[in-house]
Amino acid sequence: MVPNLVTLIGLCGGLASMRFGLRGQFGYGCGALVFAACMDGLDGRLARLLKGTSRFGAEFDSLSDFMCFGIAPSFLLTLWSLPATMHFSLVPCMMFSVCMALRLARFNAALDDDEQPKYAAHFFQGVPAPAGAGLALFPIFVGLEAQANHMAGLLRFAKSPYLAVFCLMATAALLVSTLPVWSFKNFRLPAKAVLPMMVGTGLYIALLVTEPWGALAAAGVIYMAMLPFSRASYWRLRRAAESAHSVPNPDPLADKAP
Repeated sequence: MVPNLVTLIGLCGGLASMRFGLRGQFGYGCGALVFAACMDGLDGRLARLLKGTSRFGAEFDSLSDFMCFGIAPSFLLTLWSLPATMHFSLVPCMMFSVCMALRLARFNAALDDDEQPKYAAHFFQGVPAPAGAGLALFPIFVGLEAQANHMAGLLRFAKSPYLAVFCLMATAALLVSTLPVWSFKNFRLPAKAVLPMMVGTGLYIALLVTEPWGALAAAGVIYMAMLPFSRASYWRLRRAAESAHSVPNPDPLADKAP
């Protein structure tokens, strides 16, 4: 029950973001989506911790994700910089939402696949829904940062409809791609990397408190920069697993009964 309530709270955050967008309060709208993303990361962990996972919870979570991360971001971007008079302005928004639905449907179908190799559990196939929403909202993050610091030139760039179209279409392609992306669910760092990671996390939180929109925009850039390393890690693990299976048995009589 508790995980489903958390999912419901996140869904309400996504719905509230569109209300804020209609009132021109894009800061509150993006903040509501960030809140929904936090709830999305929390509900699954609570379900596993409380041993309350269920098929209903998984389906409800996917429907909430589609509303919060498949509909609300394109809706906010339409109000931000895609006027109704612009030719084909509806196309990138529809493509983003359709690709988000396909990505979530593929994820649900993979839940019943018990033949996945062990290393595949550490990766998503394609960019996950909350991260996709964050990448699509990059123009608004940049624009809010420009407004806060009175940077007119950067604000004009962030308001460009071509930037919004590019972010929506590029993110849509990443959502339905087969690119292996770190899931961070069972992510383990080597001992020597723990301290630098903690220091970097502390610095990022400090930046998030002082310049939240700049920090969120920077997070999108950092996330994109990580994708090639994620793919390289996946293929390294895959080659190691394939080579382990292909090692011949040195003793041909070892498998025979005496």
